[in-house]
Amino acid sequence: MSSSVASSSEIVHRAAVLGSPVSHSLSPVLHNAGYAALGLDQWHYLSFDVPKGQLASFVANADPSFQGFSVTMPGKFEALQVADSVSGRAQMIGAANTLVRRENGWFADNTDGDGVLGALKELFPQTSKQLEHVVVLGSGGTSRPVLWALGTLGVSTVTVVNRRDRSNEWAPLAEAVGLNWRTISWEDKVPDSDAVISTVPSAALLGHERRVAHAPVLDVIYDPWPTALTTQAASNGHRSVGGHVMLAYQAFGQFTAFTGKSAPESSMWEALEGVLASRIA
Repeated sequence: MSSSVASSSEIVHRAAVLGSPVSHSLSPVLHNAGYAALGLDQWHYLSFDVPKGQLASFVANADPSFQGFSVTMPGKFEALQVADSVSGRAQMIGAANTLVRRENGWFADNTDGDGVLGALKELFPQTSKQLEHVVVLGSGGTSRPVLWALGTLGVSTVTVVNRRDRSNEWAPLAEAVGLNWRTISWEDKVPDSDAVISTVPSAALLGHERRVAHAPVLDVIYDPWPTALTTQAASNGHRSVGGHVMLAYQAFGQFTAFTGKSAPESSMWEALEGVLASRIA
């Protein structure tokens, strides 16, 4: 363990984000702002660089003050193996971003889908329109909670754009949540849709922005911001939201799971937006 988690008479409960790299993570900003807002002076949220294959060892050696962990890549798949019990949605998605200490061991959950649902609510704030067709860019690990969320919303059809067909990895999930799906390559014509969700790095979209930004966009990237895709969407007259919105909404559920208290969402939002504004300035 890092010396930064040494015992303290003031800190009784801890949580942390685990992954590699994590130096860019804004999870500490969100969670610590929540603790401050509720006067949880005995809580503190940290970050630890945990490379692939080392999550199990880290969690096993975590001292009892740690009440939960936010897990980012590359540990989301390992988190399922670490857990003593797993939520239904984490099992369905095939990955976990949340580990909560319970009396009977570690409980794994996945709040990434909540992040997607929250971001889509922000993207379509004043409409009751049912999303019928959504284009998802990319089919890696980030696409899995996206598919879960779209199924939860009752979306009927999803078109997944990817460089190689990986449908064998996520088709069972898509079908389990009731999605009709098809895959196309980047060279194919991207069909019109009600929304576009990008789960790929900005570099992977280079040169494709103009032809895919034909609808409101959710881009999982938040640093740097805005992205070329969201800039193009704005030029085309469409709204967009970024990964920072997803980050906030997935953190709210984690905060409650760790502390047992409702997340002070406005205070957490304010802290997050303050940090992002300083980066853009």
